[in-house]
Amino acid sequence: MHRWLCQPCVGWRANNPVTGCCRICRDGRVLHLNPEGACRLCWRQAAASKAPREPLELIARNRNGQQLFIASIGRISMVPPIERERRAPRASTRVRQLGLFDPPENTWLLRHGYREPPNGLLAEQLDRLCVEHGRQHGWSNTTTDRTRLSIRALLGMLGHHHGPLAASVVIARFGGRGWPVRPVFAILAEADLLDDDRVPAIDLWFDRQIAGLPPTIIEELHVWFAVMRHGSTTAPRRRPRQPVTIRTRCYWALPTIRQWAADGRQSLREIARDDVLAALAPSGNERATTAIALRSIFQTLNARKVIFTNPTVNLNAGAPATREPLPVTISKLRTVLDSTDPACAALGALAIFHALQQQELIGLVLTDIHDGRVEIGDRSIPLAPPARERIAAWLDHRNQRWPHTANPHLFINYRSATTLGPVGRRWIRLTLGVPARSLREDRILDEAHATGGDVRRLVDLFGLGVNAASRYTRTVDHPDLTNLDETTS
Repeated sequence: MHRWLCQPCVGWRANNPVTGCCRICRDGRVLHLNPEGACRLCWRQAAASKAPREPLELIARNRNGQQLFIASIGRISMVPPIERERRAPRASTRVRQLGLFDPPENTWLLRHGYREPPNGLLAEQLDRLCVEHGRQHGWSNTTTDRTRLSIRALLGMLGHHHGPLAASVVIARFGGRGWPVRPVFAILAEADLLDDDRVPAIDLWFDRQIAGLPPTIIEELHVWFAVMRHGSTTAPRRRPRQPVTIRTRCYWALPTIRQWAADGRQSLREIARDDVLAALAPSGNERATTAIALRSIFQTLNARKVIFTNPTVNLNAGAPATREPLPVTISKLRTVLDSTDPACAALGALAIFHALQQQELIGLVLTDIHDGRVEIGDRSIPLAPPARERIAAWLDHRNQRWPHTANPHLFINYRSATTLGPVGRRWIRLTLGVPARSLREDRILDEAHATGGDVRRLVDLFGLGVNAASRYTRTVDHPDLTNLDETTS
């Protein structure tokens, strides 16, 4: 120090004897100015914040405030900026100012208002598991990074330390925020940290349908629903039914049960055979479908000893009417086959040329297509040339769109590509734009007319039963389908 001045300030005054008001800071003091009209503090602020090979902008570099410096911690070079760029600064002249306090950690979660996980070890283990899982299942970098951040945000929000997480809690936290819920569930399940307490959609739907009925009837219907939903291993044994079957039976039976409840019946034990006969329509399809649904309910409740007698025993209400298969117009078939969507064209080709069912399309895996054939159960079907071309185009598109996916199924979409599961029925229907069943029926109907109603040919070619094949052969001599070409043109 010299007269309360540090050595750099002494050198600045010696080299810049001109005094005046700084044109940069303009604080009104008389200071020693360099030829640029700047004081030492403004000059040093601009020089310290300047990037290499950038012009020295005094006003711009001092606009957002200045950094004060402790005396005698470094030297200011008076070499002009252009000359200073040409010279390599010596490492010994560079002195870094140490901070008094460590700055707070600036992570993505903190910047967006989320806490860091309290259990850092668990968060680190899940992070490594997420990277490995994403690599094995062909996740994109974006999906992997978003899943890692989502898991850390979830652990921070819940203050989670150990134990499984309830799926309902995860959905409540992430619902409507754009977080990748499915990948998060996959990681938590693999780490054995997921308590999947989600209620199936069919259960919620059934509860809504029976709401408002007497409590006893609701309990009795829940017994029937449990057997239909999960089956029964005790006599009489029952196989689990598909949700669509349960929905159909409910649509057929619930109007009658609601009417009984409106008439004052509090339990299905009060229903006698005369009540069932009075509730059935005189004839037609409505009579048959209502009888089928009521028979299913009362048989199950009687077998479980919930009711004493079955009022539908030996009830003959006829069979529901069956719909005759109808051809599809040529324009619709061409629209599907010539679609610009490779998935639509490939799905349509398999349904139009080989009459594959919707469930068979969903269950196809990549190894089922080989040597120009498609393997469906015990059947080995030679692929038609148009089907081969469209499947090849779809495989090229699949490989370009999801090159690293580990999903073994032939048809995938943006959701199933990150998992190992198949696509859903709804995706098949929306992709085709035409019910897959209609395309299958059109193909079988065409074969029935081409072979003159040969039942054996339909059974061998499409894997049908005799009764199912007869449904198509009955249309060969049908007066409305005598000229199939005119109908489909």
